[in-house]
Amino acid sequence: MDGKIFHITKAKLKELQKEHDALVASEHAKIVGEEAPKVLQSEDLNPEFVSFQEDISSLRGRIDELKDIIDNHQLIKIPPKDRRSLVNVGATVKLDANGKSNEFIVVGTLEANPDAGMISNESPVGAALLGKKIGDEVVIPAPVKKKYKIKSIKYEIS
Repeated sequence: MDGKIFHITKAKLKELQKEHDALVASEHAKIVGEEAPKVLQSEDLNPEFVSFQEDISSLRGRIDELKDIIDNHQLIKIPPKDRRSLVNVGATVKLDANGKSNEFIVVGTLEANPDAGMISNESPVGAALLGKKIGDEVVIPAPVKKKYKIKSIKYEIS
């Protein structure tokens, strides 16, 4: 995936490694354990063979995707004390927008879940917050222009 770095927590890394291992075992079992359907059925291509190949191809695609993430990950960690006053991946940021208070955790794209208050570092809001400090104002030029003021920044990564 073009050498992209994936910011993830330890828990997400374990989850991805577990999925990778299970898929590799499943692929191996399919290739070794099952007898592959015959390529031809009379003079036509056997539909069972095509389905078998598609299953293997799909498994291989996901295995490769997981391997790329695992090989190119960076664990989200609490930054050194002198960098904790700035928003970085892993920060819980309290924002004020027109008198309304919002709180977001800035995470990598794989763990983003806006409904749970977890925004991606690559989202418009997440990207705009990176490197900012308490008191800074951030303007998001989305379809509706929105201005946020940073009220607090804290780091509590498990």
